[in-house]
Amino acid sequence: PLMSLTNALDAIAVVGAIVLVGQHENTLAFVLGMLAVIAATSNIVGGFLLTDRMLKMFKTSRRTRP
Repeated sequence: PLMSLTNALDAIAVVGAIVLVGQHENTLAFVLGMLAVIAATSNIVGGFLLTDRMLKMFKTSRRTRP
């Protein structure tokens, strides 16, 4: 649940950064917006990878008999 919440918040940050980049008012805003998109996207991907790795820890490594 905690990782889902942080991923949702980062998704909001990505949308805001995309809006900022899309306006393209000046070069500084464009560069900062692109940095925000990259940083938030890498954080989202990292969160999903970490969650997947944590969930794999709970799977049993023994094979069950049919």
